[in-house]
Amino acid sequence: MKEIIKRIIVSNQENIRQLKLISRKISIEPNGNYVITGPRRAGKTYFLYQLIQEYCKSSEKYSEILYINFEDERLMELHTSDLQLILDGYYEMFSTRPKIFFDEIQNIDNWHKFVRRLADENYNIIITGSNAKMLSKDILTTLGGRFIVKEIMPLSFNEFLYFNQFIPDKNTEYSNDLYTLKKLYFDYIQNGGFPEALKFSNKKEYLSNLFQKLLYSDVIVRNKIKNDIALKLLVKKMAESVNSEISFTHLKNIIKSTGFNVGTSTLIEYFEYLNHAFLIFSISNFKSKFVERESKKKFYFVDNGILNLFLIDQPTKLLENFVFLELMRMNKDKLFYIKRNNETDFYLPEQNELIQVSYNIDSYETKKREINALIASLKKLDLKTGTILTFDQSEEIVLNGYKIKVMPAWKKFL
Repeated sequence: MKEIIKRIIVSNQENIRQLKLISRKISIEPNGNYVITGPRRAGKTYFLYQLIQEYCKSSEKYSEILYINFEDERLMELHTSDLQLILDGYYEMFSTRPKIFFDEIQNIDNWHKFVRRLADENYNIIITGSNAKMLSKDILTTLGGRFIVKEIMPLSFNEFLYFNQFIPDKNTEYSNDLYTLKKLYFDYIQNGGFPEALKFSNKKEYLSNLFQKLLYSDVIVRNKIKNDIALKLLVKKMAESVNSEISFTHLKNIIKSTGFNVGTSTLIEYFEYLNHAFLIFSISNFKSKFVERESKKKFYFVDNGILNLFLIDQPTKLLENFVFLELMRMNKDKLFYIKRNNETDFYLPEQNELIQVSYNIDSYETKKREINALIASLKKLDLKTGTILTFDQSEEIVLNGYKIKVMPAWKKFL
C-alpha cells in the first residue's frame, strides 16, 4: 500500500502543476487549517488545486505538497490504521515538511482523529468533504477548534459570468453588452451554476446524472434508506412547493395520496439527510412561534439546474430559488420569510430589508397583491422601504408614505 501511496503523491504533484484553472475569489487565511465542505461537483477539489498553485509559485515547491483524494480507486482498501502510511510514504521521498490537502476524507472512518493529531503536530492541513454530517458536533469537538469551516457552493451569478468570460461594469446596462448579460442571466436561472455543467451542451442530461449520483451516494446509501421511492417523492413535492410555505404533515398527506404510507417523523429525517448532502435548504417564518417555525418552512434547492429537473415552465419558482441562493451566500442563518395574513418572501433582520419576488408585475392583480403584502410587512416592522425583485422590470412606487423599489434580480446581485 505504501508504494501505491508514493506513486499517488508524486502523480498528483505533477498533474496539479500542469492544470489550467479559472480561479474563484474565495479567501482563506494562508496559515489556517480548514474543513472545506459543500455538495459534490461544486468545485471543492478545484479550489484545492487553486490553493496549491497559488502556494507553489515555483515548480520546486510542488515537492512540499501532499495531496490525496480519498475517492481514488487505488485507495479503496485504505483503513484508518493505514493513514500514517501516507506521511511515512511522503517522508521516504521528501525531506521537507509537507502542506497537506486531503480531499473527500469522509470516506475513511474515524478520519477526524488522524487529522486532529496532524493539527496537534502543527501541520498545515486543509480537508474537504461532501457531507455536512462530517461537521457533526462530536467531530467538531474532536477537532478541538483547530479548523475553520468553509463552504464551497456552485457558482454564484457573478462567478458564472466570470467563468463565461463576461466582466460587467457600472455602464453595462447602458451598452450593447446588456444583451449578452441577459442571455447569461437566463441561462443561469434555467441551468444553475455547477461549474462542470458549463462544458456540456446538453446541461439537463449532465444535471440529471449528477442529481442521481448525489441522491443515491450521499443520501440513500450513506443513510441506508430502504424506502427510496418515498424519498424521491419528497424531493419532487419539495421542488413543486418552492416559493410556498409548507408543513411536513402536509407533505406526508400529499405522499400518502399517491399510495405510499410514510410518517411525518420519517419525512423530517429524510429532509435532514437531504440537507446534510447540501441538496435542499429551508428558511423559517420570522414572526411565528418556535413550534410553527420548526413544523412549517419554505424549501429551496442548492442549484437552479437541479430544481429545474422537476419543473415545467415555472419561472417564478426558479427566480425565487435564484434570489434565495444569492441571499443565502451573504446572510447564511440570518434569512427568513414573513407570513401572517400576507407573505413576504425574504426578510433580512440585520439589514432591515424586506424583499418580495415576482417574475413580473404586468397584471394589475399581481402588482396589487405584491405591493399590499410588502406594505403589510413594512408596517409590522416599522420600516418605510422595500424591494420587489422581478425577472427584468424596473419601477419606483411611492404609496401612503412607503417607497418600493422594483428592479430586476440580475441588477440586485450584479
